[in-house]
Amino acid sequence: MTMRDWRAGELRFLIIALMVAVASLSSVGFFTDRLRSGLNRDAHQLLGADLLVSADQPVRQEWRAEAERRGLRIAETVVFPSMAIAGEGDQAQAKLVSLKAVSHAYPLRGNLKLHQPGGAQNKSGVAEVLTRDIPASRTVWLDPALQLALNLNVGDKLKLGDLEFSFTQTIANEPDRGAGFMNFAPRAMISLDDLAATGLIQDGSRVTYRLLMAGDAKAIAAYQTQLKQTIEREQLKGVRLESLDSGRPEMRATLDRAEQFLSLVSLLSAMLAAVAIAMAARRFMLRHLDACAMLRCLGLTQNQVSAMYLIEFLMLGLVGSVAGVVLGYAGHYVLLEWLGALVAKDLPLAGWLPAAQGVATGLLLLVGFALPPVLQLRNVPHNRVIRREQDAPQPLTLATYALGLAMFLGLLLWQTGDIKLGMLTAVGFLGGMLLFALIAWAGVLSLKRMRNLFHFSAWRFAVTALQRRPGATVIQVVSLALGLMALLLLTVVRGDLITAWKKSTPPDAPNQFIINIQPDQKEEIAQRLASFGQPRMYPMIRGRLIAVNSNAIGPDTYAEDQARRMVDREFNLSTMTELPEMNKLLAGKWYDDANATAPEASVEEGIAKTLKLKLGDQLTFDIAGQQTTAKITSLRKLDWGSMRVNFFVVINPKAMVDMPQTWITAFRVPPTQMAFINQLTLDYPNLTVVDVGAMIKQLQDVLEQVITAVEFLFMFTLASGVLVLYAALAGSQDVRMREAALLRALGATRAQLSRAQWVEFLLIGGLAGLLAASGASAIGWALAKFSFNFEWTFSPLVWIAGLFVGAVCAMIGGWLGLRNVLNQPPLLSLREA
Repeated sequence: MTMRDWRAGELRFLIIALMVAVASLSSVGFFTDRLRSGLNRDAHQLLGADLLVSADQPVRQEWRAEAERRGLRIAETVVFPSMAIAGEGDQAQAKLVSLKAVSHAYPLRGNLKLHQPGGAQNKSGVAEVLTRDIPASRTVWLDPALQLALNLNVGDKLKLGDLEFSFTQTIANEPDRGAGFMNFAPRAMISLDDLAATGLIQDGSRVTYRLLMAGDAKAIAAYQTQLKQTIEREQLKGVRLESLDSGRPEMRATLDRAEQFLSLVSLLSAMLAAVAIAMAARRFMLRHLDACAMLRCLGLTQNQVSAMYLIEFLMLGLVGSVAGVVLGYAGHYVLLEWLGALVAKDLPLAGWLPAAQGVATGLLLLVGFALPPVLQLRNVPHNRVIRREQDAPQPLTLATYALGLAMFLGLLLWQTGDIKLGMLTAVGFLGGMLLFALIAWAGVLSLKRMRNLFHFSAWRFAVTALQRRPGATVIQVVSLALGLMALLLLTVVRGDLITAWKKSTPPDAPNQFIINIQPDQKEEIAQRLASFGQPRMYPMIRGRLIAVNSNAIGPDTYAEDQARRMVDREFNLSTMTELPEMNKLLAGKWYDDANATAPEASVEEGIAKTLKLKLGDQLTFDIAGQQTTAKITSLRKLDWGSMRVNFFVVINPKAMVDMPQTWITAFRVPPTQMAFINQLTLDYPNLTVVDVGAMIKQLQDVLEQVITAVEFLFMFTLASGVLVLYAALAGSQDVRMREAALLRALGATRAQLSRAQWVEFLLIGGLAGLLAASGASAIGWALAKFSFNFEWTFSPLVWIAGLFVGAVCAMIGGWLGLRNVLNQPPLLSLREA
């Protein structure tokens, strides 16, 4: 029976729908499994040690001594942003780098890889060699990107701070760089012994100090416990412990979030494919009623009928799921290619678990959406053989939908691994589909008034056909609209968002930020910047928030990740007498420094909301060992799009007189005068100049890669929408054949009916396209207004693209579903009716 159904084409569509659903989910599964395996494989290398202490201040000397007393090997690294200068005179170039100073014995675990002729070739064909060495004194190793940017050859000079270094090696891989994800600034590596002589670390420098330890597992565990107790007992801020067990928790958290997001995108495809499976299964059931009744007459029991179809669909599920897993495995290579700059290339092969999960997903979808209507065949009565007009069995219809919904909800919870996120997503999915369905229903009803709008028969036939099956029409429109909306949101609307964002940025917005200006350099640098509009300089003070209203706070005080990160690092504070430009007071009043009798603070509204701060709260900051408590007297709204210097917290100058501070400024440099930046960093090596334009471009490049990958997943969603359209049309094929035969018997020509079909497809596609364009535009407007805070202009291109793509997809699905309707002779159709 299975072979007969396959030859008749009954099962092919079910397998295709199952393959699309499984492929979309398993492609994400294989991709994240390889990332996770690489993270686990390289856990010790990602740390470069067995235990790592990371701190904002130099690690205590007694901790080093205790580690050595316990027989542990130690190494140190110091990482911070700085400027690297190559060339002389007019040929000088300056680039922002992530400078890393390493001690002897680094890394304790894993190895550095260098590009070196004669070494073993990696997968990209580049020769690499492992090394246990570090840069020799007065030498520097660079990332390949930095070497190319500065046009350096081996032996050329590179200035870092007050010292000149010789470029000797190109870094292929650092074990503790961070799971292959890109850093914003390329790496420059020197010996820790040379760091002090560069003079780069000043008051207010943003530096990360790391102490690496390796040794016996028991000794590591015991020392980790002691360090953790010390940190908790003394409530040390800005000190973090990382071990093999934690395996770079920030990387794991990022990977978990990425997996959840990509899985949710894939689940949209699976949900639509499940609708197609359910519709195809119901058609299968309706077409097998007579055959099942005959088998019952020949002696098959209800249980035998159930077992027969159960075995058939189990085989079908295994074949479709395995084929979907194979397609998903091929698809994950597309994700790896498009996200290639963000992930490590030498990932381990994927394991068997994603394949098993893919097969299980396919069987779950089949059990939830296909088997319930098919198993109703066991209830077909014997007398249907002679009473063909008898209705199909219906007692389990509601149970069918309930089981399908339960299976989808279970799949959602399984993929997200988070009950709250899963339930919210389920409500969002169902709410969105219900809203689309209501709008589509209203659209279908409105067509009734338009039946006589055009006086040719194809139009009237098409409108009548849509009105005759409103439920199926709504399902077709909603499914196609969901797939289209996802793609429109990532293509046309994304372009509109980027255009609106660019327009919202003032034409004179600064494109260069200078930080780490020392007090004795302030006047000289201000004079040199006078030709660029005399940009204002702001004091910048590094301080850590340690208490609110005399209650000590730390990362454990807050549940939200953003709040935990904020209180676990130092703030950039500032002090000034006047309200900064582009700032707006929302509550309270700006302090009067001349008459202030106690420290007062003005806080940005966003951070106040995140940390649950309000007017009147007392904030205590630790600034270079000195504690200052300031009362919140105002809340400010900042215009982040202005690209000006902004601060979360500003404290009145009287309270900051004795605090160590550096200065920061922002200004705009025309492209023709970029040599000014190179000369400035050459004259003041301690300055850090951030090219905002270059950073934004790098961010956009990363986002483009991520969006391209998501667009690939949404292609599955669009394919699922077309499958639903096909399933709905194919499900009505028998009825349409009888209708067409009757109309042809009454005088309608084949050409008239064919034109009516194409008009019907165009109406379905056009309605779906309009719905998708409206949904995508509404989401774009909401993002612009509530997330990005800039003006949004509705683009007609969205609706034009929606109408065109919707019509094309509908015609493709419609042609596939109904291409045989008019091929059967009318007499034969009427005889079979």
